[in-house]
Amino acid sequence: MRNLFIVFLALCVLSISCEYQNAINVIDDTRVSEQTRVLKLGFYDAFSPVSYSLAHTHHGYEADLLTALEVMETPNLSFTRKPISQWENIWLLAATANYDIIGGGITILEDRTKDATGTPLVTFTTPHIVFRQSLLVRAEDAGRIQNYTDLTRDVRVGVLRGTTGEARLLQITGIVDANGVVAAGTRIDTPTGSVIADGTVDYKITAAGSTPNIENRFTLYPSVDNMPQVNYPVNMPNQDFHPLILRPLIALPEELVLIISLQDNRIDALARGEIGNRDAAAASAGTFVVTALDEQVEYGGFTVARENTELLEFLNKRIDYLTDNGNIGYAQWVVDNGIFMKRAQTLKSDN
Repeated sequence: MRNLFIVFLALCVLSISCEYQNAINVIDDTRVSEQTRVLKLGFYDAFSPVSYSLAHTHHGYEADLLTALEVMETPNLSFTRKPISQWENIWLLAATANYDIIGGGITILEDRTKDATGTPLVTFTTPHIVFRQSLLVRAEDAGRIQNYTDLTRDVRVGVLRGTTGEARLLQITGIVDANGVVAAGTRIDTPTGSVIADGTVDYKITAAGSTPNIENRFTLYPSVDNMPQVNYPVNMPNQDFHPLILRPLIALPEELVLIISLQDNRIDALARGEIGNRDAAAASAGTFVVTALDEQVEYGGFTVARENTELLEFLNKRIDYLTDNGNIGYAQWVVDNGIFMKRAQTLKSDN
């Protein structure tokens, strides 16, 4: 028995050694040259805890993943990181001269690889994180709003334009169909006035964008009782007015505007990814809770220019190693924020 146990241990060590050697060999195939390579990274700066900016520094899950990637290639690779506050179509910026990579908790969707004309511009990397949608509600409303079926005309739901949180809410509640066509009779308020959707492709909303006539929408009013009112954040949240007190108007991130609106009872729920909503609930000291977890799973990645196949391969091999081919993700990182760095340092020391 003792001899069998020794053989078993030897096989385990050999297996682990082979795994690391295979990873080293694969990554060596795309290792950067001795000349330092600087990649221009743009990231969405308001998606805590996945990707956010604090004191002009990139923080969160994606920040740690990319820092580990830098360590794997030290001293031959570094990222210059630029925060981006505008979410809509952020993924397409990878096709511009200003950026090599775009991140920020972006769900991988084929429609997001193309511009408004349908021209393919960017490609997504291999997935590095898993998402699913949910609702964030005030704790006292948790019994009233447990599922998407509880979202009726008298419930006000906040969303961000051009997100999968918006798209899934509209699909699940029937406000749009599978192709994003808005249900006939829905009133859509815009800065230039209200329009009524006629059930045709002239009024579409998807996670990749919308038709130009409603791209600046700020409220949706469905024509039936079993669909909720949908509210979008404005640049400036409501402030108490006093004629003798001057208050500067301060632009806030749209995610924060929605959370403040939920707290102040201007909306009843926030439709957003589970990760962001659970983070907000934890920070609220019991004020908010998460309900209505969506069964559909989404995957997130980075974007690069479509023609930059070398960079895509370079990133994919390293992301696959750091995430152990998808076996290490947000759930593991939230327990140990250094998990990606440990894998990077292990590979570095073995190489």
